[in-house]
Amino acid sequence: MSARFGIFEFDPSSGELRRDGTPVKLQAQPAAVLRMLVASPGQLVTREQLREAVWGAETHVDFDRGLNVCVAQIRTALNDSADSPRFIKTHLKKGYEFIAPITAASPDLSQQKTSRRNWSIAAGFGGLLATIGLWTSIHSQHKARIAVARFDNETGDPNLDRLSDAVGDLLVDELTAAGNHDIIGNAAILRVPRAERNLNSIGDSLGARYVVLCQLQNTAPPYRLLAHLIRLPEQTHLKTIRVEIDQNGAPAGAKRIASEFAARLAALHNSSNN
Repeated sequence: MSARFGIFEFDPSSGELRRDGTPVKLQAQPAAVLRMLVASPGQLVTREQLREAVWGAETHVDFDRGLNVCVAQIRTALNDSADSPRFIKTHLKKGYEFIAPITAASPDLSQQKTSRRNWSIAAGFGGLLATIGLWTSIHSQHKARIAVARFDNETGDPNLDRLSDAVGDLLVDELTAAGNHDIIGNAAILRVPRAERNLNSIGDSLGARYVVLCQLQNTAPPYRLLAHLIRLPEQTHLKTIRVEIDQNGAPAGAKRIASEFAARLAALHNSSNN
């Protein structure tokens, strides 16, 4: 039976999420994480429980990053916020808790919605096709795919790998939360060392229109982040920025990179429509 929370309805058996009856895109792993959280409302679901249920107990490769990306995608789908959560509360380094009240969805209500929806389609099929065509056009313009490669720690200090990865994860979260593009940050091809990285292969295999590359520089604070926004397949540099952060400045650094890259993409889109 589907679970209802606020204006959302989630079917645990199919992993389908709906907002006011309209399907909301949610990939398989985020749906599996949401299934675990909805099954235990008001209770802490630990990161280890999520690892075993979604990835398997034997998974050791970059699980933390994968879970962070999944939760970010769920929050985007629910229009939720980590700072002021309405649905998913973070227990730092422990796990997550689904905090919204959950009720069982009424089968009769679902059937009524289905009937009304089918009647609307029958009554206005031509208008529906026009709407779908318009939505597809807008979606193709706004929802370009951005691949975020693992940040390169160029300091020579392996102790700074954690800081470098943290900024990368936070950037994925920031770009995902913006909701204007499809963000990929956990594919294996994005984790290869810089010397082996092939941007055309990234674009072809992931269907990415843009790729973000970033280097962490300086062995002592302030650390410098050198970030590049590159358009594929021509590999044109659209924007390069330098951000300086201290040991605790990863969130601010990621937010600035995301903000400037989003502004650059918006400017490109606006100019292409004029």
